[in-house]
Amino acid sequence: MRMRFLLLLACVTALCFSQATLTNDSIIKMVKAGLSEDIVLSSVHSQPGRYATGADDLIALKGAGVSDKIIAAMMNGGGAAAPAAAAAPAPAAAGGGLVAEIGVYYKKNDQWADLNPEVVNFKTGGVLKGIATVGIMKGDVNGHLNGEKSPNRLPSPVDLLVYTPDGVAITEYQLLRLRDSKDAREFRTVTGGVMHVSGGATRDLVPFESKKLAPRTYEIILPNLGAGEYGLLPPASGDSTASTGRVGKIYSFSILE
Repeated sequence: MRMRFLLLLACVTALCFSQATLTNDSIIKMVKAGLSEDIVLSSVHSQPGRYATGADDLIALKGAGVSDKIIAAMMNGGGAAAPAAAAAPAPAAAGGGLVAEIGVYYKKNDQWADLNPEVVNFKTGGVLKGIATVGIMKGDVNGHLNGEKSPNRLPSPVDLLVYTPDGVAITEYQLLRLRDSKDAREFRTVTGGVMHVSGGATRDLVPFESKKLAPRTYEIILPNLGAGEYGLLPPASGDSTASTGRVGKIYSFSILE
């Protein structure tokens, strides 16, 4: 017992003092050392971090036993900003000069504010399974989000700005209506071939129009959405090796009455 306590103490000391900037590996070490979810979340919120949150990174975190709450906190940037690594400066015109990073934003007091994403778990046939590379499999897929409501509450009409990754078109994003499901929200969609699938697979798909403001930068105005839960789902990267399902992110929001 004393040995385990000393190991935990050494782990916390090393992460808190020796490594000023937390990373994915730091979080995995804390989880595997047996630290509680509250302690890990406190570290994420109080210390600067530089986290990788691509599809493969999220899968690795999930496989290492990191909880959805911790992953969501990492995706939202954690605590104080980490010192910038030595790298070539980003072009001044990134995001058309409107925003600086890839993501989804909403109009707040005439400014673009971050629309923080949530973790989504994808399921096929009601059981978590491996999902083939996007564009190859045209299957019916269910998405599951914990919690009844999105933490993002927006008034109507909704005005969104999307700064897409290089090589990704706005038409690859899907606007989805989220349905209640026992203290959670769910939706049904497809992986690839959306325009060629009919029936229940697209029941939650909501059409939208966009206006291009700058390279890779699009504005989406949604004036006629009724009150409820919605999410803008970015295209997933290929994941042909996952055996326990795929996790990703969705930019969710609630429409106020």
